[in-house]
Amino acid sequence: MIKNRVKTYKHRIGKNKFLVVKVFQAAAAETRSGNALATNALNIKISKRNRKRNHKRF
Repeated sequence: MIKNRVKTYKHRIGKNKFLVVKVFQAAAAETRSGNALATNALNIKISKRNRKRNHKRF
């Protein structure tokens, strides 16, 4: 992997919220003999944060 850059944007259209993930990456492989494989495979996991805090009132 030569470089990897991720940008995320949040857009709201009406009541809907959209998350846009832009990934910029480059890979290179080099060998003197045999085979080399440069891959730009990508794994993204998006999870929603629980922002609610439990306040106990006495």
